[in-house]
Amino acid sequence: MSGGTSQVVRLEAAQDALRRHFLGWQCRIRQLAMRQNEGRPSSGMRPGLALPGEEAAHREITVLIVQESPETVTAEFRHMVRRTHDPADRLKNAIRYLSATYYQYPDDFSDQLTALFGPGSPYAESLLEREFCSLHFEQYNQRYSLPCRVHRLMPQQPAYQATYWHNMLFNRNLPADPTILAFQPDWAEAEADPPAH
Repeated sequence: MSGGTSQVVRLEAAQDALRRHFLGWQCRIRQLAMRQNEGRPSSGMRPGLALPGEEAAHREITVLIVQESPETVTAEFRHMVRRTHDPADRLKNAIRYLSATYYQYPDDFSDQLTALFGPGSPYAESLLEREFCSLHFEQYNQRYSLPCRVHRLMPQQPAYQATYWHNMLFNRNLPADPTILAFQPDWAEAEADPPAH
């Protein structure tokens, strides 16, 4: 193996280690939020967002992690939403489901993050025009800075449906046609403090 190829393999391994470290951390903090905080998003689930050219994040958004193949859990989310019109029952069922084993297996999750915005959200449109942003996560003395490419998810896409029905579990007043964006991290440029190992 040539030196150049060996260097590439090491870089890819470091990027994969960082990606896995981040997803493991996300699963842990989300499970804790479900078990200890009635599902309310913690600071690590609400990254600060900086647009290109900005050094500091000026706005927080709530992001979700979605399974690689979310169709089965999306069907379960949809069933929980439609089973009852009582928001307290819906919340109780959602927390029970999500605090059990849902976040136990980080490798089941995609590294693409999603966020839901209102229909025609000017902020979402601004993100789509820029196509790039940075998400800055922090909780429990762990920080991540993730440069991301931004794109719109379409209603027929599994990640859109998973995001929509997950949000419906916690917000019965969700609009029927939200804008859902995907954030794809560039792991070659991402940073963790303390670093992943």
